[in-house]
Amino acid sequence: MAAVVGVVLVGIVLLVAHAADAPNRNPASTSPEKVLVFKTTPQGELKLHFYFPRDWSPRDKRPALVFWHGGVFQSGSPRQFYAKAEYFASRGLVCASAEYRLKNTHGTLIDKCAEDARSAMRWIKGHATEIGIDPEKVIASGGSAGGTLALLVAREKGPDAKDDDVRISPRPCATILFNPAIGELETFIVGRVAEEPALVYAQVAALNTPEKNEPPAIFFFGTEDRQFLEVSREFCRKAEAQGSRGELWTAEKMGHGFFNRPPWHEATVRKADEFLGSLGYLKGPPEIKASLAAVLKRELPSGGR
Repeated sequence: MAAVVGVVLVGIVLLVAHAADAPNRNPASTSPEKVLVFKTTPQGELKLHFYFPRDWSPRDKRPALVFWHGGVFQSGSPRQFYAKAEYFASRGLVCASAEYRLKNTHGTLIDKCAEDARSAMRWIKGHATEIGIDPEKVIASGGSAGGTLALLVAREKGPDAKDDDVRISPRPCATILFNPAIGELETFIVGRVAEEPALVYAQVAALNTPEKNEPPAIFFFGTEDRQFLEVSREFCRKAEAQGSRGELWTAEKMGHGFFNRPPWHEATVRKADEFLGSLGYLKGPPEIKASLAAVLKRELPSGGR
């Protein structure tokens, strides 16, 4: 009975979180420049929605940034990250907002979401010479369930599609995580029908702990997002303890999905820009202005870098 109650409660929390993702998203001023199919599944084609820098050429070797939208693994759209993709393309990155199979649209579960995210990373790296990127400099990002997927692609092992070229590692060089849904999420999966439920359960449960050589990560949370925030705090503490980089920034009295709306869209994008600059993937100061009222507090690490 306790397990059933746990599943119901987590399901409610995730549905409320999804509702917080929806309103007042910052729209991009332009549509994606290219929409390319990266995978054909029994449920249909999946696409990557690309934004390119103004001076982009297929001969380039630029860093790339891939986003996954939220929606409880059930719904949602790549449009959620169009504005962020457009901005970072203006800063010189090749950016893509990725589709993945969803329960409400495709009748699939989290195992297929994870497979599709890892397939997208492999496609991008495998087509580096066509889209003008450096396959060793692909950054993963996402919000809520999409943040979970960004962490899943960073796992050395995970649910992989049978026709993926597993010689290509899906691991990113860094992650930008907007309130990722980790922690009690594994409870949400127990009892759900999946092709490989044990593997999926183990993979999601493992998100509580960074792997060795965890890619540098930056997390953004509202302080009211208590269910997922504390797990991410612990993740960052463990990452720092083992010598990996784990930054955590919080917005006072904000809930789940706060990053979608102004002034927090601008504030989180600016901090993400500074993070990527510190890693050498961007040059010069951020070009997006953040409101003085939108204060992000750096919780972890405690010292500067």
